[in-house]
Amino acid sequence: MTSHSGKRNLISILDLTSDEIVEIFLSARELKKRKEPKSTLKGKVLGMVFQKPSTRTRVSFEVAMYQLGGYALFLNAQDLQLSRGEAIGDTAKNLSRYVDGIVVRAYQHQDVVELAKESTIPVINGLSDLLHPCQVLADIFTIAEKKGILSRLSSKELSGIEVAFVGDGNNVANSWINGTARLGMKLVISTPPGYEPDKKVLGEGVKLAKATGADIKVSHKPEEAVEKADVIYTDVWVSMGMEKEREERLKVFKPYQVNGRLIGKAKKDVLVMHCLPAHRGEEITDEVLDGPNSIVFDQAENRLHVQKAILEFLMG
Repeated sequence: MTSHSGKRNLISILDLTSDEIVEIFLSARELKKRKEPKSTLKGKVLGMVFQKPSTRTRVSFEVAMYQLGGYALFLNAQDLQLSRGEAIGDTAKNLSRYVDGIVVRAYQHQDVVELAKESTIPVINGLSDLLHPCQVLADIFTIAEKKGILSRLSSKELSGIEVAFVGDGNNVANSWINGTARLGMKLVISTPPGYEPDKKVLGEGVKLAKATGADIKVSHKPEEAVEKADVIYTDVWVSMGMEKEREERLKVFKPYQVNGRLIGKAKKDVLVMHCLPAHRGEEITDEVLDGPNSIVFDQAENRLHVQKAILEFLMG
């Protein structure tokens, strides 16, 4: 992979050009083929600051650093002085002198932005309340893999693919807007009124789409949203920190469940995706999650390979 001089962060997919995304995907493809570890990041340490619980993000980043010859240092935010009021900028300045990169999983997006601003090393957004870029990059890689276009990949190859995101207009939906806009894809987000994606993210996405040829729409009719879709994507209705809204959300989102009836409205070969963890029987049914159209666990595996490529890109 090309060496990139100077500090780079990955806070949003829009921090990458379309060519850089393709470069990362091609690198991930080669990394996935490898049977033995590399030593690209030998001697380097990734600090992992996590305010939220995690399965896939934590495990995939830790394994990725190991397979690249480096070391991942897990830092539960509750064990840091952050929990006692230390300024996040001071934490960033200190970590910059100890480790070579930081992945942060935060409740507030502003914490990620502040950490990146004050650090002198690369910072990766491992999830915030606004965005989840690593997830969606791995998702798009998985779609390209399943469509058989990785070997000839370019942003043009992705331009005809249509994704229907059915459910809450949350951080994953926002990153889908970023990814779609950057790569010229098609996206329909179908969500109940009042639960649309972030207005600023959507506005920026629609503006960028004019230059890249992307098509981004918001719908309140899931059956119509999936009719032409190559991919149906969903996520939990009640994200971490929204537990008090649980009962209301279960009622509001019920018509947006990804089930056999909804899949029946789509193409026979439609791919079904979920970023996990799934609340089976809520946003998605067992028959769909475990069904022949599901590529959910393939996309989960690809978090590892794409993040290895991201780490090489930023820290190599």
